[in-house]
Amino acid sequence: MNNIHSGMLVAVMAFITFLLRALPFVIFGGKRKTPAYITYLSDVLPCAIIGMLVVYCLRNIEILSSPHGLPELAACAVVAGLHLWRKNTLLSITAGTVVYMVLVQMVF
Repeated sequence: MNNIHSGMLVAVMAFITFLLRALPFVIFGGKRKTPAYITYLSDVLPCAIIGMLVVYCLRNIEILSSPHGLPELAACAVVAGLHLWRKNTLLSITAGTVVYMVLVQMVF
């Protein structure tokens, strides 16, 4: 009985996730024009979300104590540099995460 219940939970969650992903295409698909505010949000929200994530990730840095935020600064530099160079978000975020973890675990 437990396996059936778990399977049903996964099926319901998968259906709801699919529905939420497909809903904008159903609403704005076809001949209806996408409203201007939706187009505006699609332009500004990704940058706003990334900005909030940066603030959230860097909020607890203690500049006055060792290591003075150096691992975070190095990882941010790697992410920014790789993104400006390669324009590949997945590559830059992955490389920045690897650099940060190596610095925190092995260097500092």
